[in-house]
Amino acid sequence: MFSNGQMIFGVIFFIVFAIIIGFTYQKDFKLHKRFYSGSIWVLVGFIGFILSIVAIKFFFK
Repeated sequence: MFSNGQMIFGVIFFIVFAIIIGFTYQKDFKLHKRFYSGSIWVLVGFIGFILSIVAIKFFFK
């Protein structure tokens, strides 16, 4: 499906991209803690909403 060159490019791209994202996250960590301190509750609410939809679909099949 993919040639050797495409596979090597994909792996190298992923590794470099992950490293750049990691450095950027570390650089902005203090800023994120200050401005997005309560955002975990949005994530919890979103996951709860998705789980409730799955539960409704499972029980009312």
